[in-house]
Amino acid sequence: MKEFKLTAWPDLPAPYQRIAYRRMLSDMSHRFVTAQHLCDSSGATKLEVRVFLQMLQERGLLRERDHEDPNGLLGPLGGWLRRTLSGEGVTR
Repeated sequence: MKEFKLTAWPDLPAPYQRIAYRRMLSDMSHRFVTAQHLCDSSGATKLEVRVFLQMLQERGLLRERDHEDPNGLLGPLGGWLRRTLSGEGVTR
């Protein structure tokens, strides 16, 4: 499963001028989220989320990563350790 994060806030074309899409953008602007989370938080269907993510991806506005299992052996600490050791999220 993938997680998505917004890299820049886009100007939305007319078909995406609904509040559900703005909610998805807001969530993705703050943190990595799964497509399921976007469905749950925005009320959009899976198809709407998929098409929206594809449009953002084609515009180069998304970062993508594999979803971490928060219930893994070390829980949230495991995710922090992995990000710290791999240098993910470090700005230079």
